[in-house]
Amino acid sequence: MGATELLLVRHGESTANVAAARAESAGAEVIDVPHRDPDVGLSGTGLAQARALGAWLRELPAERRPDAVWSSPYRRAAETARTALAAAGLDVPVRLDERLRDRDLGITDALTAAGVQARYPDEARRREWLGKFYHRPLGGESWADVALRVRSVIADLERQDRDRRVLITCHDVVVMLFRYVCEGMDEAQVLRAAREDGVRNAAVTRLVATSGGWRLAGYNLDAHLRTRGVKVTDEPPVPDDEPVAGGPAGA
Repeated sequence: MGATELLLVRHGESTANVAAARAESAGAEVIDVPHRDPDVGLSGTGLAQARALGAWLRELPAERRPDAVWSSPYRRAAETARTALAAAGLDVPVRLDERLRDRDLGITDALTAAGVQARYPDEARRREWLGKFYHRPLGGESWADVALRVRSVIADLERQDRDRRVLITCHDVVVMLFRYVCEGMDEAQVLRAAREDGVRNAAVTRLVATSGGWRLAGYNLDAHLRTRGVKVTDEPPVPDDEPVAGGPAGA
């Protein structure tokens, strides 16, 4: 018997999230981030969000706390996991798995929507033609590519026989694609879910195993932030027919 419950958490607000919002607001083409995407850390707000997540874990009944933690190796996700575990007082090792990393945006990385339009108009047109789910920027990945990674993680979680409740810290697109796979969504359904209610920083999504597969038991749960007075953050949704901004904007 494998995992019976998955607690999917998008990382806390990152310094790149802040820089991306600033760049989009200013109409800039490039997001001013001094690090490569895997090395982007949490902002002050992101750390507070991770600590609030830890307080929530600490207050869970013992039988509902995670047995294991899997995380994207990207700094902002691993930092969220470790900060939360420290705040919760839980001695659970963090397993880093590169399959949980954020989507690689190739040549569009660190560009705003305006930057993609100005510098790679052909790429913007390709995305408009192919759609958000199947568009793979040069050197990067599509949502469908990330879904393949997610499928292999789920298979491993179902095969292992040690951990029942697993906390997974990762990225917004990864959370959405866990839902896509586990709920049997199609392209239109997952894009609509992302458009109407994008994954918030440090929010919790619960998937529970049943005899017929996985069931969504909660999505974008953020009461642990609101009740503790911690700022709730997210990016405004990008319409499916518009060019996507570079990596840090929606990481």
